Amino acid sequence: MTRTSTRAETRRPVGVRPPAPGPALTPTTVTAAAGTPLPADRRTGAATADTAPVQVGAFLLSAQFPGQTHGEALDRTVRAAVAAEQAGLDSVWLAEHHFVPYGVCPNAATLAALLLGRTRRIGIGTAVSVLSTTHPVALGEQAALLHLTSDGRFTLGVGRGGPWIDLEVFGGGVDAFERGFPERLDLLLRWLRGTRVGAAGPQFTFPEVAVVPRATEPPRQPDLGAWLGLDERTGTLRFPRQRQDAEELTATGRPVAGPPMVVACTSPGGVRTAAERGLPMLLGMHSGDEDKLHMLELYRSAWLAAGRGEEQLRRITRQHVAAGVAQVDDRAATARATLLRAMPGWFEFGLGAHRTVDGRERKMRDPHQYTELLCDLHAVGTPRQCADRLLATAERTGIRRFALLAEGSGDREATLHNIARIGSEVLPQLG
Repeated sequence: MTRTSTRAETRRPVGVRPPAPGPALTPTTVTAAAGTPLPADRRTGAATADTAPVQVGAFLLSAQFPGQTHGEALDRTVRAAVAAEQAGLDSVWLAEHHFVPYGVCPNAATLAALLLGRTRRIGIGTAVSVLSTTHPVALGEQAALLHLTSDGRFTLGVGRGGPWIDLEVFGGGVDAFERGFPERLDLLLRWLRGTRVGAAGPQFTFPEVAVVPRATEPPRQPDLGAWLGLDERTGTLRFPRQRQDAEELTATGRPVAGPPMVVACTSPGGVRTAAERGLPMLLGMHSGDEDKLHMLELYRSAWLAAGRGEEQLRRITRQHVAAGVAQVDDRAATARATLLRAMPGWFEFGLGAHRTVDGRERKMRDPHQYTELLCDLHAVGTPRQCADRLLATAERTGIRRFALLAEGSGDREATLHNIARIGSEVLPQLG
């Protein structure tokens, strides 16, 4: 493995030596060259550069690349999560899908339970648990269980999913996808924050019942040695967990009890839904910096319209999570070639298997062009280039938390090596 460069010890300021610009997906009213810090009056809601650390997590889709079995894909995910903790990453984010090889994990919360048992310090989150195909109370029970038994290491990410055949199989129907997400999210929030919950809505009607287990109970706090990463037997310092600043806040700025949450946002309606409920966003891999800025502006407008203040907005901006891709190599061309060799086949193989619930037409991105786009937008290249890309995005948008797809090579050992290099050669350069 390449040794950490001298540059890693200099802790250079955010925004210095940004990477070359990548293409933006959609035009917005906010314009600036990629990697160029925005003027202070245009970084609405952004955290100042010296107030919050950049936190890096691994985004694991349990992707089944052509020629692999389901077990091989899941084994790679489990090993990668353990490797992420050993490498000092902040978190692991797990996706869930049904009936397609794009991702073979059907329940992210269940896999999170396994990984919380296999790890000791790293945060484990769902990215995302799909509310359109699960009962909010059932998911709330799982989330509370994981929160209370993991020393608060679990984060619940939720989203509405897509218009897939899943909706018919699990009984939610297309209405659950098109109109039902706000009701489902509100029921989930009442369950996670209350003591007794009933429902009388279009989708869910049931009498008031007791919330058990109750997520609002404070989780058991880990002892100092466990948090620092000290080996229980020898006291040897291993890999300490990255500093965290991901506390969910109420409208008045007070901490919210229960597991932290994020909401996947891919549309203006989703952004409004998250902002009105005071929840941070999870932005997708397809989003470049311009798209992120546009979503942040929409979020700010909805946040202020809901009667919340600027100080709380600045604090919650640090909790937004941006999904991306990370591939580290000694040469940028080699890192890019690794992804271009593996990911297009996975996209074609995996995304091409999606079936819509009602036969509506769906357009699939060109797999090779989409891989090229991801390489342009994200941390693909040398350790220095990867760090620069992350820091430039953090500087321009104020987003400090990243969930980076590290399994783009499709190979288990290559994935573990990639995660190790992110930890040893990229993280030290983030300051």
